[in-house]
Amino acid sequence: MQTPSGSLLVACATALLLALASSAPAANLPPNFTEAVVAEGLSSPTAMTFAPDGRLFICQQGGALRVAKDGALLPTAVVNLAVDKTGERGLLGVAVDPEFASNAFIYLYYTTATAPVHNRVSRFTLEGDVAVAGSETVLLELNQLTATNHNGGAIHFGPDGKLYIAVGDNANGANAQSFGNLLGKMLRMNADGTVPADNPFLARTNGRNRLIWALGLRNPYTFSFQRDTARMFINDVGQSKREEVNKGIRGANYGWPMFEGVSGTAGFRDPYYSYGQRGVEPNGCAITGGAFYAPGTAVPYPRPFDRAYFFADFCSGWIYAVRAKRPTAPVLFATGIDQPVDLLENDGSIYYLARGSGKVMRIDYQP
Repeated sequence: MQTPSGSLLVACATALLLALASSAPAANLPPNFTEAVVAEGLSSPTAMTFAPDGRLFICQQGGALRVAKDGALLPTAVVNLAVDKTGERGLLGVAVDPEFASNAFIYLYYTTATAPVHNRVSRFTLEGDVAVAGSETVLLELNQLTATNHNGGAIHFGPDGKLYIAVGDNANGANAQSFGNLLGKMLRMNADGTVPADNPFLARTNGRNRLIWALGLRNPYTFSFQRDTARMFINDVGQSKREEVNKGIRGANYGWPMFEGVSGTAGFRDPYYSYGQRGVEPNGCAITGGAFYAPGTAVPYPRPFDRAYFFADFCSGWIYAVRAKRPTAPVLFATGIDQPVDLLENDGSIYYLARGSGKVMRIDYQP
């Protein structure tokens, strides 16, 4: 009787381990919640968004925008951008136009590869699952970068049809309080890149700085709109004390770099909810993805997760939920996620994007 060679034994063992790893759950969830792979094989993913037709667009930091549909990640990228991917730079944000079904417009936030290096917001036109060659229209050139971190990058259309843009302070807290640049701010612009006539600081700014909608942020990595209201929450990564969930308020000043967490200081907006970087849970070091839950065609989530706001921490690998109307003690929803960077709600399910494993997962409730 022949015995398998050592190399074959190693190969068989490796294949078995890979099969077990792919079938093992990626997260620890509450009873009666299950998860399924939506896309895998992603390289350093950063952000994602759904199109109205169900396609999922996923940013890879290296500059490729990928698309998942019909349960598979397509091999061809929607577009491959030349980007500077040093540190936290790269392809960082994606949004689809409110009229996507008729105009096929998609918007990207990315770091340019050529000097002077800066972040940019551009619009592309899709044809099928790829961008039309030469269709890039640059809408906004942000300020020149000096540091490789604190880029922000999330972009989403609000219920008012305006494009909102989260920009980090480029590791310089003074930027967040200055009306002379766009860093450390939430910006708001028309879909064509022009300044809305009702932006709050038109009298105090000029040029592109008239896009400033709120200020005093450190690194607003993600933000989210509640689907059936105008409520917006902004996740701002703290320095050494508190991670913040802030209500998105027109003209608000969130206090960075003077404050982290609640300050109670007149003229500044305290966070809706914050958590620490050590001590009693939840604790972590970088608040990332955030999404409001709303029922859809899937079996609705039960209390306390129904209509809650879900947020993730990159370092600790968890997702918590907190009531969306008034802050209460957060409820643990998931643990064991490999570097979560983005969350979405779609049709009654929460989706998370795990940078470490290169996967998008969907979480469903099965009573």
